[in-house]
Amino acid sequence: MPEPILDLPWWGYVLIALAFTHVTIISVTVYLHRHQTHLAVTLHPMASHFFRLWLWVSTAMNTKEWIAVHRKHHANVEQDDDPHSPQVYGIHRVLWLGALLYHKESRCAETLEKYGYGAPNDWIERAVYTPYSLLGPIIMLLVNVLLFGVVAGLSIWLVQMVWIPFWAAGVINGIGHFWGYRNYELSDASRNIVPWGLIIGGEELHNNHHAFASSAKFSTKKWELDLGWMYLCIMRALGLAKVKKTAPVIVLQSHKEHCDLDTVKAVLGNRFQVMANFVREVLKDVCREEMRRTPRNDKERWALVRHARSLMAREQTRLDAISRTRLRHLLDTSPKLSTVYAMQQRLQDIWNRSAVSQEHLLNALEEWCRSAEESGIEALREFSQRLRGYTLAPAF
Repeated sequence: MPEPILDLPWWGYVLIALAFTHVTIISVTVYLHRHQTHLAVTLHPMASHFFRLWLWVSTAMNTKEWIAVHRKHHANVEQDDDPHSPQVYGIHRVLWLGALLYHKESRCAETLEKYGYGAPNDWIERAVYTPYSLLGPIIMLLVNVLLFGVVAGLSIWLVQMVWIPFWAAGVINGIGHFWGYRNYELSDASRNIVPWGLIIGGEELHNNHHAFASSAKFSTKKWELDLGWMYLCIMRALGLAKVKKTAPVIVLQSHKEHCDLDTVKAVLGNRFQVMANFVREVLKDVCREEMRRTPRNDKERWALVRHARSLMAREQTRLDAISRTRLRHLLDTSPKLSTVYAMQQRLQDIWNRSAVSQEHLLNALEEWCRSAEESGIEALREFSQRLRGYTLAPAF
């Protein structure tokens, strides 16, 4: 074997492996996910072709297959037709064998036909990338060996080959629907795995993504870091990307005394944030008050009230039979919690009626605010006054 072109210390090879896998992660999150699947950004052809080439040599993944499987996941999340839900298949199967679940679904012609629309279909896709998908990793292996030698080159290549199957197919699809924190209470089990999206380019912010699937930016809290968004901002500054949509942001106009159409648009456009605000500003306060009123020696009641906020905040479809029984008992024995929960359900019903005219929605929202302010519950009254001032910030 000829001498490798590059002779590096051991830590140099580690840095090379991390750099290569990082480019792969950015290619997945920027090109496959935000650009191709959700159409949240438009990429310059030069950037798009680079990402396609890199994914071909580093993963052998086909663009149409990837976007089809992911779109089917969103369309059937946590249901039997979800290609890789740990709620359906179990966490261990998705975490360790997620790549096999992906591969199985990617071979389904019906999935590709129904969800794979808009994928690249140019000459190089038809003549090279699709029919010779395995050729790409072989080329990458040869290049690695020529650059770094057999041992180092093969080791770097192996890391590249397992990186996406483990982190994306296993960790994101598995742990991202099983363990972590939630900014938004959705009907699915999506979670943000860690506060800072460093390892997988922002894909860790999975609950945020499911709340605002068409947003190019996955972080929604000031302390959350989305590396994919950072790269998009750099690419946009260089003229290589154009952001089409980000999550709507609510701002407060404190001088408003009545709901208007801006209020309606804010509530409908960012209903998950509105409900998160309700939980933080109303449920938290009322549940704390209920705990203070509950005698410590009443252990059964104390245990029930202690979990009141999580029971009341959770999406109804995600409550099991035991949780439903506990919630019903909690509401039956606390008029104040019952009132707050009823107001919460009424607020959710307003955006569930989004097909009616804006005038009807405006009237319903104004009526909700009046009822909240007449409830005698201070936290509800204060939330209602703030809600009247909601409006959407200008689009990004």
